[in-house]
Amino acid sequence: MATYFTYSSEGINEDLAQVIYSISPEETPLMSNAGRKSVSNTLFEWQEDQLSAAGDSAIIEGGSATSTQVAPKRMQNYAQLNAKRVTISGTLEAVDLAGRNSELQYELAKKASELKRDMEFALTQNQIAVAGDASTARKTAGLESWLRTNTNRGTGTTTDGADPELSATTSGFPDTAPVDSDTTRAFTEVMLKDVVQSVWTEGGDPSILMVGAAQKQVVSGFAGIAEQRYMAPSEGPTTIIGAADIYQSDFGAMSIVPNRFQRNRSAFVVDPEYVEVGYLRDFEIQELAKTGDAEDRQIVVEFGLQVSNEKAHGIIADLS
Repeated sequence: MATYFTYSSEGINEDLAQVIYSISPEETPLMSNAGRKSVSNTLFEWQEDQLSAAGDSAIIEGGSATSTQVAPKRMQNYAQLNAKRVTISGTLEAVDLAGRNSELQYELAKKASELKRDMEFALTQNQIAVAGDASTARKTAGLESWLRTNTNRGTGTTTDGADPELSATTSGFPDTAPVDSDTTRAFTEVMLKDVVQSVWTEGGDPSILMVGAAQKQVVSGFAGIAEQRYMAPSEGPTTIIGAADIYQSDFGAMSIVPNRFQRNRSAFVVDPEYVEVGYLRDFEIQELAKTGDAEDRQIVVEFGLQVSNEKAHGIIADLS
């Protein structure tokens, strides 16, 4: 008697899981820790000020102090317009789908997550502010292009690391990007201490050290990491701690936050009180003109980075 196997059968239903698995990371550490505000123009502005240096302000009895007012600096950045588009045929929207009820809604959710990643990428990069025109997209200056006071940069063979520059020298927006050294160096605790001390001296209170994956592992070996010991339970598996989440500096504790989207050659020392993301337009789904038997949608977001006072932050650059 011949045996009828599954290999020759044509009537077996497919076994396709009703869940779609995605490993793509969606964490946006800078956006999540920054403040949030609304802006009303593509070029948005704020003022930056500081107290005069502490010193001897004693005067003689009956005398008058010298008038030494300094006007606040007027800082600027541009709002950047990002968008993602989804076009789904009417047939695809009508068929029985695995893992989602609507292809259109599923793809829109994906594109929204992709936009968040793109925003985090732009906000952490060394791109300068670009006004844009009919053929050039506007760009918001990223965090790297703002940091010019509390910096520790590398010395290269032919090109040294250099700080970014502003459009009006001491005010305006970053129009010259920082220069990367042509030689990188290993991240050391001495470099970190140098920048943290500089930020604190300028008046900042940094609470976040934001780094890429490779530098996160380097920081875990710094002496300033509080030693952690766990007693292995006799009745269960042992937990091995191989990560450092807090760095105890001379000026306070800092959370060590890994960021997948910043450049690995740079480490940011951040005081989150002095960084905000401004939204000219929050996430918005637009229905585009219908062409044939398809649904056409676009998600847009218009945003920019406000570094309220760049002296509250610092950077260790040109890391290997």
